[in-house]
Amino acid sequence: MASKKGKILIVDDNAGIRQALKILLPVHFAEVETLPSPVTLVSTLERFRPDVVLLDMNFSASINTGNEGLYWAGEIKKMMPEVEVVLFTAYADIQLAVEAMKRGAFDFIVKPWDNDKLVTTLTAARDKARKSMGRDARSGSGMTGDVIPGSTGNLMFWGTSKSMAAIRKTLDKIAPTDATVLITGENGTGKDVLAREIHARSLRSGKQMVAVDAGAITETLFESELFGHVKGAFTDAHTDHVGKFEQADGGTLFLDEIGNIPLHLQAKLLRVIQNRSVVRVGGTKAIPVDIRLICATNMDLEELVRKGRFREDLYYRINTVHIALPALRERREDIVPLAEMFIGQFADKYHRPVTGLDESAKQALENGYWSGNIRELQNCIEKAVILSEGSVLLAKDIDFSTPLRSGRNDSSFVIPGEDEESLVREAIERFNGNISAAAKALGISRPTMYAKMKKYGL
Repeated sequence: MASKKGKILIVDDNAGIRQALKILLPVHFAEVETLPSPVTLVSTLERFRPDVVLLDMNFSASINTGNEGLYWAGEIKKMMPEVEVVLFTAYADIQLAVEAMKRGAFDFIVKPWDNDKLVTTLTAARDKARKSMGRDARSGSGMTGDVIPGSTGNLMFWGTSKSMAAIRKTLDKIAPTDATVLITGENGTGKDVLAREIHARSLRSGKQMVAVDAGAITETLFESELFGHVKGAFTDAHTDHVGKFEQADGGTLFLDEIGNIPLHLQAKLLRVIQNRSVVRVGGTKAIPVDIRLICATNMDLEELVRKGRFREDLYYRINTVHIALPALRERREDIVPLAEMFIGQFADKYHRPVTGLDESAKQALENGYWSGNIRELQNCIEKAVILSEGSVLLAKDIDFSTPLRSGRNDSSFVIPGEDEESLVREAIERFNGNISAAAKALGISRPTMYAKMKKYGL
């Protein structure tokens, strides 16, 4: 008897395929829903809350590059990281498969499919999703944040460097307290992981941690997303909405990319942090919230304060304890152990026989600049594991050609040689003109991205 549990959403423009899967999959899933295109994907994710999305790669007539599927796979994982995405395509391209998995896809299925293999893949994705995030922990919109249940510590890879040892010593002291923490560091250094480690080792670990990408919230939705709204507050406010502060009540609120919040909205955020209460948009009642606040940014907030772009009072309010994560190139003794850890993870994930690195590969990794830091190293090892032909990675297997060339988020972003224009152009095309997404992939701010586009006439 098949295990019938979980929800799956199928997004495919072929009516015959949707109908066939509506017959096949209810034997294995408690709920099956279909969409003919991604037009209403966001609202359907909000309402249906699936465990798995089976996503077609192409939806536009005469276009079969797979870019639409790659884009929407990335958007789904940003909106709801706990949802597993399985990509569906008629075009068996290994590079496309690699790119899809690098963006967080669980697996890749080629049409026409084998029923047994399809069911095995989808149920495995479902089981992983349900194991990593219980259904009762999913709350809120999921648009700009995710809810992380209480867990035990040891999420960080500490390594042996002196800088990380000092941070660990600080964390041992402050984790059990309710002290507000500001985490700074370049893109890819693991600020979000450190935030989760602090929460996991705090007295609030039994409650949830709500993570919010503050830089991704549009100005018009800022108050609604963070503070909530009441029914009728604005045109589309059909029901009451609980904001992120309320969702984090009793637990931890993690505000990532806090340096990107516009100045006029910083005042509203400061007021809530000071008062420890929120007033929903359209409401009048002050709702108390009990949270531990952790913020993160890759920007120099002191410099932004001097330039009048970040409120000084907000800066001091969020900066009770400041932890600056070092760049990977500043802790080179940790590069090879990190790489070996990633090899183990990805060899298991992709069922590859890779067991380690030879000396040439170790030397190549240690000599790398790693402007994208741990995230860049992880992506590099993931690709190497997928494409390798032997049991040990060689120097030639290490591909340093990645768009994540810069860990800085300012106008000093420069790529050596003549690569910059092509990388900026490639990022814009890769994300179908979504400038915010392209800028984030390159590790630069949106204003810097616009400056680059103007420079190259893009």
